[in-house]
Amino acid sequence: MSKMNDPWKDLRDGVLAGLRSGSIAVPMLLLTGYAKLDLSEPEAMLLLQLIGFRDREHNDFPTPGELADRMSLTEEKVSATLQKLVKEGFIGIDEASDSLTGMRYERYNLDGLWEQLAMVITMESGQEPEKTVPAVKSPLPEPTAAGNRKTDRSQQEGNIFLLFEREFARPLTPMEMETITGWLDQDRYPVELLHMALKEAVFAGKIHFRYIDRILLEWKRNKVFTPEQAKEHAQRFRGGR
Repeated sequence: MSKMNDPWKDLRDGVLAGLRSGSIAVPMLLLTGYAKLDLSEPEAMLLLQLIGFRDREHNDFPTPGELADRMSLTEEKVSATLQKLVKEGFIGIDEASDSLTGMRYERYNLDGLWEQLAMVITMESGQEPEKTVPAVKSPLPEPTAAGNRKTDRSQQEGNIFLLFEREFARPLTPMEMETITGWLDQDRYPVELLHMALKEAVFAGKIHFRYIDRILLEWKRNKVFTPEQAKEHAQRFRGGR
């Protein structure tokens, strides 16, 4: 049979090309343990994609768009999933600099994922984990009212990311997500105050994170802690211009 008449040639060539493109080492611990960490299949697949980009293409910081091209998720969904994984400590974002050029860049690390998987294995083996290491996803029981408040708070924090993406008219980058998380967790800005700062930036036509950060710092210096105080401060500021 000639090559031109071989109906399986294209199929064989496609399979061979796929095999020659290489493979990655998938940790068995991740395959057997992701469900025990309450990770969904899309979240686990996203983690595998990060491993693939790192190991095969030496890309330590793929964009949400690059990840979405290889998944059944939209770019917006990939962005939201990355934010969730960062917030829950499964992945981190490191800053580094090139030793030759001095240029700074960012990269994902999966140390949090491996630590939480190791914790699951330790607990299943019957060993007592070190007291300095928090148990994986095992918050202390709270009264129902407090639990409801905590749930409402989590929903508000999730909504603020969506509000930023809506005003920026694009998915947020991982670094931008980390900035918002820092405002919430480290600076302890109320969600409502972040919303007001975003509205002020939109009103001023300066929709970028540096300007929003300046607004928040200015409010902090002037002891502005509530949306009502922020509104009054903004009106006085505009009135004095």
